[in-house]
Amino acid sequence: MSGLAGEAFVAIWHDIAPEGIEEFLDWHHREHMPERLGIPGFRRGRRYLRVGGDGQAYFNLYEVDAFEVLVGQDYLGRLNAPTPWTRRAVAHFRQVTRGLCRVAGSQGIGQGGIAATLRIAATADGGERLRRHLLHEAIPALLDRTGILGAHLGFTDEAGSRLETAEKKARGSLTDIPPWVMVVEGISAERVAAAVAAAMPGPALAANGAAGPATTGIYRLEATRLKTGWSAG
Repeated sequence: MSGLAGEAFVAIWHDIAPEGIEEFLDWHHREHMPERLGIPGFRRGRRYLRVGGDGQAYFNLYEVDAFEVLVGQDYLGRLNAPTPWTRRAVAHFRQVTRGLCRVAGSQGIGQGGIAATLRIAATADGGERLRRHLLHEAIPALLDRTGILGAHLGFTDEAGSRLETAEKKARGSLTDIPPWVMVVEGISAERVAAAVAAAMPGPALAANGAAGPATTGIYRLEATRLKTGWSAG
């Protein structure tokens, strides 16, 4: 079964100040996504808009070959040399949560136009129990449901996520780091929300080592960019 493209990903949630939305969208399509996909090791970029649940308005997902790409010279060099347009656009970012994640498990039969994102924290002694539950019980249960096309789990690397860069400083506010990240892809908001509620109810997560309820948002895909012959790089 296929899943994410690569062994690591960047997960970013954020809001945009109302006066910056038009510039953000133009910049994201014309400069930012082509720039990111021009970096060696970046495989695919996706941007989503929240349509339900909790969390920030936008969710961005970048899939890469390996975690080393995310702490390597090419990516960090770009983050430390933001263009003038990047500086203007990211100044409108609000409530940023960003994590560099290693893929712990990823299964799927395709990519969906709707994604649920779940930010899940484990208790001090519940990490291994929660990992087993998500990989061996929750993800198979999700994929058994009609309309669910993929389910992916990533473990955030805190040290890598905390690296200071010029682009992070240009946002002008603190960046939160998520705990574990799950992404569930499907064909409709209703089916994805129902699948998450059935396969990952709060009491089951708590019984298997989760520290409190997951932050769950439902997002609609707005844009995708692949590393193809016509993309930058």
